[in-house]
Amino acid sequence: MMLACQLFVSVVRNSRTLSRHVTTWSPVGAAFNAQQRKVDLFQKNVGLFGVPGLSTPAGFEVAQQRALRETEQLVETACNNPPGALTVETFDQLSDSLCKVADLADFVKVGHPDPAFRDAAEKACINIGTVVERLNTNVELCRSLKNLLDNKEVLDSLDPDTRRVAELFMFDFEISGIHLDESKRGKAVSLNVNLLDLNNEFLNGTHLPNRIEKTALPEHIRHCFSIDGNSIQIGGLHADSPDELVREAAYKIFLFPNSSLLLCLDDLLTCRNELAKLVGYESFAHRALNGTMAKTPVCFCFAETVMKFLELLTDKLSDRTAKDFNLMRDMKMKMNSRSTELMPWDHSYFSSAVRAERYKIDPSLYSPYFSLGACMEGLNMLFSQLLGVSFQNEQPMAGEVWSEEVRKLAVVHETEGLLGYIYCDFFRRPDKPHQDCHFTIQGGRLKEDGKYQHPVVVLMLSLPPPTRSTPTLLNPGMMENLFHEMGHAMHSMLGRTRYQHVTGTRCSTDFAEVPSILMEFFATDYRVVNQFARHYQTGQPLPKSMVSRLCESKRICGAADTQLQVFYAALDQVYHGKPQNRSTTDILKKMQEKFYGLPYVPNTAWQLRFSHLIGYGAKYYSYLMSRAIASMVWRQCFQKDPFNRDMGERYRREMLAHGGSKEPMLMVQGMLQSSPTIEELVDALVADLDTDSVTCRDDSS
Repeated sequence: MMLACQLFVSVVRNSRTLSRHVTTWSPVGAAFNAQQRKVDLFQKNVGLFGVPGLSTPAGFEVAQQRALRETEQLVETACNNPPGALTVETFDQLSDSLCKVADLADFVKVGHPDPAFRDAAEKACINIGTVVERLNTNVELCRSLKNLLDNKEVLDSLDPDTRRVAELFMFDFEISGIHLDESKRGKAVSLNVNLLDLNNEFLNGTHLPNRIEKTALPEHIRHCFSIDGNSIQIGGLHADSPDELVREAAYKIFLFPNSSLLLCLDDLLTCRNELAKLVGYESFAHRALNGTMAKTPVCFCFAETVMKFLELLTDKLSDRTAKDFNLMRDMKMKMNSRSTELMPWDHSYFSSAVRAERYKIDPSLYSPYFSLGACMEGLNMLFSQLLGVSFQNEQPMAGEVWSEEVRKLAVVHETEGLLGYIYCDFFRRPDKPHQDCHFTIQGGRLKEDGKYQHPVVVLMLSLPPPTRSTPTLLNPGMMENLFHEMGHAMHSMLGRTRYQHVTGTRCSTDFAEVPSILMEFFATDYRVVNQFARHYQTGQPLPKSMVSRLCESKRICGAADTQLQVFYAALDQVYHGKPQNRSTTDILKKMQEKFYGLPYVPNTAWQLRFSHLIGYGAKYYSYLMSRAIASMVWRQCFQKDPFNRDMGERYRREMLAHGGSKEPMLMVQGMLQSSPTIEELVDALVADLDTDSVTCRDDSS
């Protein structure tokens, strides 16, 4: 049985003394620094996430049928009731019924270790997606909402949240082509259904390895890759390999063009553009950016707003980026490389090498201070001080989780009680994607009986599991990723909206990343880190000088790293803008030359590994814009005191509480007391690269 307090003891010997150091963890820290208690096999299987029918893969079919029956009843209710707040509530129930199946299946199709569960979940996603597209072109259903929005007396009687949600539902109808004639509406449905298949095909293809005959590679580097008989399988870029030939081979082979996937991408972009034009938009980018922070008074042409942001940032970074590339070239020459020309496969390796040389950053020296339990304890303390929120570890029931290593946390507010649940799927296992992400399983909403439906989310990381003698140890990058993903989770927990359609992270993409990126600033503030970073054996705190070096090292080659993200964002915008009548590879070459600086490598197609084209199509810029907003929030609101409760409550009230029920820029304005311009956003990103940050200092500095 897991004890309320877990002790890690080490004996340190030297020539004179025998000393004993003990580190004592809270129940949350102990839960993550110890191996999970086995589930009682004699318990009744409660089904995944406590959903009774999901004890077997066949349960997804049952769940789909139940959701479809509820959908029919709710559509009838919406169409037959007079316009009013009940109309919006019915629409939200309809959305909730479908999302409960689709959202859960969206996680299970990638996160469950059983192929049968994954296949059943993927079918459920496609089937529910098809139903949603048909509902979005249901004329009678749309008319019931339009009657509400056209009735000024009824509209004026609605509270702001209800009115906003009604408008968002109408927006979904409009971008699906509800205003078209019957023939064109059918075409829109067909295009959307086709997109579901193309999205899956392209996304699956981005992760597939490439093969090459074993004899094509020099014998002395073959062992660096996966050997399968007479062929070698390469499933990644090996960007951190110290062997230049390994990096070059991996880059050229992994990115070698796949003709069928190139056609899939062409079809995908053509289909998206055709759909956007059909429903009245200039391009897919214009359609995708409606409702985001790029929809700003600075420029009413949203796609042009994004490109202005990216071009201005490129101009501001140009000198700094050139200096960064020169530092990398110098390092490459210093290390006696075969070639002095800096190539795309060199960026990650030599930027890390420059940082390591200047600041002596060795991740293995940090890891003992960042045990997973210590990091979770740090998050628990931070949220408690800032927001009055704490974690409570709960033992899952039989069948509730998909792996015995998954931890379940109840999120509890000091006065409001239970807020929701976070399932922590943190450890590596076979067939689990190597990615860090947040999944909504159930959105929060106010139910018809007056009770609140608690949000449920999964955080998925890819960490080494603990052993009997050693807890999971995180390097600094892993620790920051944990804080980042927990920012998403707390957004889900604290975005307690009346309607699930706008709960938590169901908001514009360029705003959804703000809470998660803001957490990265907390993760590198010594005052925060000093609360939890303790050596798992000795209990000694992480030296302040190590935190300072880590912070300072981040700015080295930071401009080049940021410029690479600008290149990705610009490529995404051009792919989804007006058709170029050129191949996606030709577009890549031009964008790489304009927005990056390192040469294009012939016979490569990096775009075929750009998986974000699916979930972030025309919205990849969101990471940069969200980082700019997060930087401004940090500097103005938390840099002076990262534990300021009043500012924490303001952050919840102005930014987290609304989910998507408020215009994103209005939430930013409420927090910053002003609306930032494009120029100010760019300046915030540049300032992070140029100035000494208080995040590296404590209050006495």
